Amino acid sequence: MKIFGIVGWKNSGKTTLIAALVHELCLRGLRVSTIKHAHHAFDLDRPGKDSFLHRAAGAQEVLIASEGRWALLHELRGGDAPELTELIARLSPVDLVLVEGFKNEEIPKLEVRRAAAAGHPLAETDAHIVAIATDGETGATDRRVFALDDIVGIADFIQRL
Repeated sequence: MKIFGIVGWKNSGKTTLIAALVHELCLRGLRVSTIKHAHHAFDLDRPGKDSFLHRAAGAQEVLIASEGRWALLHELRGGDAPELTELIARLSPVDLVLVEGFKNEEIPKLEVRRAAAAGHPLAETDAHIVAIATDGETGATDRRVFALDDIVGIADFIQRL
């Protein structure tokens, strides 16, 4: 499986770009999965639901299944967060995995930059950033630069890697 990362500071447009790229790449016939890093506690479950009660009671994992989808909720219960390689190993085989976040991983990445966003350019200190998508200027760079809305161009670039 090909692995490609999308990184950037908060509110830079990473999720919007990934959604557009997934749509474009799926139209091209690729099977695409995504992994998103969350810096905060999140919950896919709602209090009062059976699966929530199972987890609250102490279950290590709860698998929820229906005719249309299934999801596995795994509680770390104080354990270490899994490495990206461990998460990828849990995925079914696909053509491409787009990874949102995981800034420190040694995978090829595209940095999303907004002219109005705070934060220093990540590409200045990360050799694994191979391209930049922006709505502004990048200054001098040896990285491939795309307009933030150039979904076709970015998808072409990712496919050629």
